[in-house]
Amino acid sequence: MTDQTATTGAEALLMALRAVGVEYLFANAGTDFPPVIEGMARLGPQAIPQAVTVPHETAAVGMAHGFWLVTGRAQAVMVHVNVGLANAVMGVINAASDDVPVIVLSGRTPITETGRLGARATPIQVGQEMYDQTSLLRDVVKFNYELRYPEQGDSVVKRAASLAASAPAGPVYISLPREPLSDALPDGFAPAPVAPPATPAQPDPAAIAMLAGWLAAATAPVILCQRGDPDGRLANVLSRLAGAQGIGVVEPFTIRNVLASDDPSLLGYDPAAMAGADLIIVLDSAIPWIELLHAPGPAPRIAHIAADPLFRRMPVRGYRSDLSIAADPVAALEALEKAVSTPHPARAATVTQKAQARRTRTAALAAGGNGTPMSPAWFSACVSDIMDDSAVAFSELGLMAGFMTLRGPNRLFNNVHAGGLGWAFPAALGAQLADRDRLVIGCMGDGSYMFANPVACHQIAEALELPVLIIVKNNAMWNAVRRSVLRDYPDGAAARMNEVPLTSLAPLPDFAMVARASRAHAERVETGADLPAALARAVQVIRQERRHVLLDVVVAATDTH
Repeated sequence: MTDQTATTGAEALLMALRAVGVEYLFANAGTDFPPVIEGMARLGPQAIPQAVTVPHETAAVGMAHGFWLVTGRAQAVMVHVNVGLANAVMGVINAASDDVPVIVLSGRTPITETGRLGARATPIQVGQEMYDQTSLLRDVVKFNYELRYPEQGDSVVKRAASLAASAPAGPVYISLPREPLSDALPDGFAPAPVAPPATPAQPDPAAIAMLAGWLAAATAPVILCQRGDPDGRLANVLSRLAGAQGIGVVEPFTIRNVLASDDPSLLGYDPAAMAGADLIIVLDSAIPWIELLHAPGPAPRIAHIAADPLFRRMPVRGYRSDLSIAADPVAALEALEKAVSTPHPARAATVTQKAQARRTRTAALAAGGNGTPMSPAWFSACVSDIMDDSAVAFSELGLMAGFMTLRGPNRLFNNVHAGGLGWAFPAALGAQLADRDRLVIGCMGDGSYMFANPVACHQIAEALELPVLIIVKNNAMWNAVRRSVLRDYPDGAAARMNEVPLTSLAPLPDFAMVARASRAHAERVETGADLPAALARAVQVIRQERRHVLLDVVVAATDTH
């Protein structure tokens, strides 16, 4: 029999998670979980999130991350004391880097040795004790707290959820000793109210007026933008404003694509495309360019717009700014649009011509790369060819946005700038869980695939019946490391070697066999001409058999990607 009235701290916590909109609790359980598991069994399923067993903590956080990217709804993760938290930290670092809200929970080894329900009962509950377990991730979360009393399972969770979703959003953490989870709620306990997130910051009218004046006087304005919101609101106003005003848009080091590939204002994904601009508007972009390579110099005016335009979480960030506007990016662009109502057709014609020339050039480069091994450009173009209007791809050192046909915003999600590898596979699983009928693609390099704990991820795909398409871009090396060495020491000893040290992954395991261990359909593709047919077969298996698929694709290692 189940009930829907909380009686313990653990039950109050579970019901609070559901009250703040958490649908899934991605969990990797341990000996700290008994009061939580008992609460799950006792409470009615409508009163608590659906528990999802995830056999690795990195995958749990990655699934919550991917779920938010396609829905805008924050989910929760619970892991096992300090050891589970240590495995989860990399995923939390990724979420923090991308302002993705996740409610992170971990057990904490019991504080007491006797006399209380929940006191220590096994050797590991002594060995796992730390002076400051929260220190493992305090530097990357917006909020942290260790539960002291059972009723805080309700109030603290609700506060954490509101903080997580308030801009700039991000992960929050609650440490859960067994004793307050096990303790009975006090007489007269009443759940706390749910507080909504803080409303988005509105732009300063004087600052918008100043920027509007700069825009009116500019001859070659450019907006740099790395990401948008899950609902695509920023994409809509950005496309409209840029098209009317003749503003070129560049998506440097893109995290979530903002504009459709054929948008007449899109100049591409290389920060070098801003060359010649006399006004640069940096829109919610933590890393708009690399100072060593692309610094725009003293000539253009530069304005930064974001919820936190100075990105205070970054200790060193020295980009020049003549105007910093703290505001919701959508609200800021809407205000700017009203302030500059006169269109600029001449500027727009110039931008459209540049955008079309870029698309023609990249299409030709992709078409010539279907040999053995295939080029990354051909590989990327072929993957985008199977993406319908709702399909999404999660790329981790895998796909090149400039060679893809992306039909709208939020079609391509790249690994965040924090660089915690092993993200794309579980993020794709989280997105597929949010919509089982959507085509969800996880595309990653061979090294990133191994970082993802693929045995665990394939097991999740089978256990939850998530028909994702996983594509491994196989060049048998850590090519990012090789490129970094060649960039810094182009004439060095390592560059003259047949194999740059510490970069080769040979001999690689048979990735297809790893996938087949969880009943996936798996193929290896070695020639570019064979890739379109293999991708078509993969989609057919997903649609007709509802199984997940792995394609191990041999792609040339290049000096650019």
